[in-house]
Amino acid sequence: MPGLIRGVARTAAIAGTATAVSNRVSRRQANRWASQEAPPPEEQQEAPPQQYAPPPEQQAPDRITQLKELGQLHADGVLTDEEFAREKTKILG
Repeated sequence: MPGLIRGVARTAAIAGTATAVSNRVSRRQANRWASQEAPPPEEQQEAPPQQYAPPPEQQAPDRITQLKELGQLHADGVLTDEEFAREKTKILG
């Protein structure tokens, strides 16, 4: 079960990072294209700024639920004291 929690947390972190990087790259590329294709100053018109949708919010797992599951694994003897302490520190961050 701790591997599952660790895997879910790792996947969430990777997905969030990938989304942020992708948005940044898209914005940077759009700015480069806009500056290359800009008409001469006399032909430019005031354009509204581009709006980007915020990345979708990822729901963080409930800490209390995670701690209860972690405690149950520790009580069942699945986790050692060290593993329990390390995972608890990660959850409480």
